[in-house]
Amino acid sequence: MSIDDVVLNFSPGSMTALNVVIGLIMLGIALDTAPADFAVVRRAPKAMLLALVAQLVLLPAVTFGLTLALDLRASLALGLILVACCPPGNVSQVLTYRAGGNVALSVSFTAVANVVYIVAMPVSIAFWGGLHPTASAILAEVSLDPLEVLTDVVLVIGLPFAVGFGVRARWPRLAARVQRPVRWFSLLALVGFILAALVGNFSIFVTYVGVVAFAVFCHEAVALSVGYATGRLGGLGPREVKALTFETGIRNAGLGLGLVFAFFGGLGGMAVVAGWWGIWDIVAGLALATVWARRSRSRQEVAA
Repeated sequence: MSIDDVVLNFSPGSMTALNVVIGLIMLGIALDTAPADFAVVRRAPKAMLLALVAQLVLLPAVTFGLTLALDLRASLALGLILVACCPPGNVSQVLTYRAGGNVALSVSFTAVANVVYIVAMPVSIAFWGGLHPTASAILAEVSLDPLEVLTDVVLVIGLPFAVGFGVRARWPRLAARVQRPVRWFSLLALVGFILAALVGNFSIFVTYVGVVAFAVFCHEAVALSVGYATGRLGGLGPREVKALTFETGIRNAGLGLGLVFAFFGGLGGMAVVAGWWGIWDIVAGLALATVWARRSRSRQEVAA
């Protein structure tokens, strides 16, 4: 059986639970997002513009080219495109800190991007997926309507984010008390969902993860490189380049996995790509952050 024909099995109740978990994730992110985080648009407009161009334009475009170069099956290609069109993952801030990058700028990048992607994500998936010679057939089969997806994304992602942001702006002390429990609970719930998916469809993951591993490895390398090259060519400082590298290279693959189940019927190729991406981008990001951290320490020792 081709990976394009594999469908993961989930009950309607599981899908409802997943939507609640995704909403809680966005609520937790918003509770930790201060209005001041958006000041980067005014303080560092060049850096913000470069970050948006790298994530919204360059990464999906290069991903599109990569899927053609690797001659991937339709579901794998659409899975990579989907991940590339997802917002950045919050672990980018942890990696930026470890690498000695500009953490404040990373926080601001993520805050602005999460708002922009509420509208940009469904449009971007429909655009790049629709252009692909084989992945477009999947979009046609599921009758993906960008307006319908946008509506669902606004309800599942945008509304919880708006509520959390409003609470943070109006009652910052309350937000500070509840944001950590909300974020940990939603993270653990998502991990539990992924583990349940793995157990319930273990044979599918084992059969196809090898096919996916190389494509995800190449895609992650490309994503990090796009962020790094954009920062360097854009004239940003070393610490800002590190922030932009992780902001572009670390995507919210957990959200992507939820979208696969919600809008693509748990299509196996897309699900395995998103699931493995969520693991590998942390491994690759941590490796790069460690290398940068060691180089920074070595330079400090030489300077001393």
